[in-house]
Amino acid sequence: MSITHRTLRIRPEISAEVPRCAMVMAAGLGKRMRPLTATRPKPLVEVAGKPLLDHVLDRLRAAGVGRVVVNVHYLADNLEAHLKARCKDLEVAISDERDLLLETGGGMVRARPLIDCDPFLAVNSDNFWVDGPTDTLKLLASHWNSERMDALLLLVPQARAGNHGGSGDFHMDAAGRLRRRAAGRVAPFVYTGIQMVAKRLLDGAPEGPFSTNILWDRAIEEGRCFGVVHQGLWFDVGTPAAIPATEEALARG
Repeated sequence: MSITHRTLRIRPEISAEVPRCAMVMAAGLGKRMRPLTATRPKPLVEVAGKPLLDHVLDRLRAAGVGRVVVNVHYLADNLEAHLKARCKDLEVAISDERDLLLETGGGMVRARPLIDCDPFLAVNSDNFWVDGPTDTLKLLASHWNSERMDALLLLVPQARAGNHGGSGDFHMDAAGRLRRRAAGRVAPFVYTGIQMVAKRLLDGAPEGPFSTNILWDRAIEEGRCFGVVHQGLWFDVGTPAAIPATEEALARG
């Protein structure tokens, strides 16, 4: 039975330190992870003994998040079945994108009515991170300032971005404001796939599929897009080869 646009209410844990609601991005096609994603969605690919999605859900619950909104598209039935069986201590809502994959920005717009707090957390389901001295999500929330920010992105220095081979994404000034990497240049910080967002960031958004980059660029232009540096480990788990590399790094501590 589909759990589309319904909730499972089982002892949600609520904390004042972080938003009580998070959106988990789980609708992508996982093309770079083929052939592992031929028969399962990328969020259900296992790393260090359990699916990527479960790692994310465990981190959210530990930080005090009580409700998660998960968008689904590719092999959506598999994801819904997993969530129904897995989430014993979270309130879960499904944002259904079976009809059309909406990308990150469009996915947030469709899920907006299901997100019952402002600001909220938005987390990619293929993230793999290890906390530093403090809980990563609580660290992010502790830097939030509603008067100044529309988006607060968790960043990791290039030197600590495990398995990542890009040129970086952002520069950050002393106040934490972000600006984009210039074309053909290198930037010191990589976006981790974890952010805290005000619902007003979605105001005036395009219709249909679009990237969150469009919303970030507008916030950057208005001086309302900020960053926080992750204090622990982070790994880009985007390809099959990245799985054993990540597990070996974790085994080395």
